Amino acid sequence: MISVAVVLGSDSDKAVYERVKNVLSALGVEFERRIISAHRTPDMLKEYVVGAESRGVKLFIAAAGMSAALPGVIASHTSLPVIGVPAVSASPVLGFDSILSILQMPPGVPVACVGVNGGENAALLAVSILALGDASLKKRLRAYREEMRRKVEDKDRRFQEE
Repeated sequence: MISVAVVLGSDSDKAVYERVKNVLSALGVEFERRIISAHRTPDMLKEYVVGAESRGVKLFIAAAGMSAALPGVIASHTSLPVIGVPAVSASPVLGFDSILSILQMPPGVPVACVGVNGGENAALLAVSILALGDASLKKRLRAYREEMRRKVEDKDRRFQEE
């Protein structure tokens, strides 16, 4: 069963998708992926979002640059959690516009926002949410974070030996 829907506003956001994919795959979380524009294909987006829950989707990760309307439009059509990832691939102001668009959602239409190009953190936040009801996933997430800790310790040890 699909747990996460990853939606990109454009193929220029693929680098963010790769970061999301790597984390979700490493933790064994099933996901689906789409490129759907909030502006150029609004009917397609609405149909996709409205049907997501029946496919087993439990939350959305939406990566968008420029105006970053995608996460907000998704949130306007569902009560499932939406995590927005500001992307800088096409942004002339290095993602600042995307950040503001995602952060400034009106009351009643929440969207979580991670850092610019923060695909890893979006995936880890998604996994944290899903792990609230899944002991096996929580265990895998803890192991993943423990491995991250070990890698930093190894890097520090090598650095100290230089």
